[in-house]
Amino acid sequence: MNMNQAFLETAEKQFLYYKQLGEKAMDQLETEQLFQAWHEDANSIAVIVKHLWGNMLSRWTDVLTSDGEKPWRERDAEFVNDISTREELLGMWEEGWNCLLSAIRSFAPEQLSQIIYIRNEGHTVMEAITRQLAHYPYHVGQIIYAAKMLKETPWTSLSIPRNGSAVYNGNKFAKPKERRHFTEDELDTD
Repeated sequence: MNMNQAFLETAEKQFLYYKQLGEKAMDQLETEQLFQAWHEDANSIAVIVKHLWGNMLSRWTDVLTSDGEKPWRERDAEFVNDISTREELLGMWEEGWNCLLSAIRSFAPEQLSQIIYIRNEGHTVMEAITRQLAHYPYHVGQIIYAAKMLKETPWTSLSIPRNGSAVYNGNKFAKPKERRHFTEDELDTD
């Protein structure tokens, strides 16, 4: 496998991993908690999801032929909470991630060096992907942090539980050394 193909595959796995983390965090909350913000300058989980949705649709729709900041995007409106149901929120979540993942899956390895634009700034496709590999997990981390603060019952860990490092590491080191992506044990594949 060439490096560009390996990059596309690992990028997809990492995006899927962070998508799953966000979903597992939101699943632990009551619906009304998704819309709760600490104060007027803080973003609720719903607003963060709406921003991710807007960014993903703008960046990844017609990514090879149009600027990643689409004229139809209303970024400022992404920070206004006008979503009313969990179903609507999760529909936007899925639509955004599907747009991103469809774009990633459509790239041929040789396209990673193609120049695309975001606000008239040229990026290679690889640079655009890595830019969003920093941006989207940043916001998923905000979702997780907010969810942990809002949850009123015990939190189900999304990674290694507290005081669980020895068991986790023991399981990892019990397996033979091999080349594998860290998400292989983490992603739900059912």
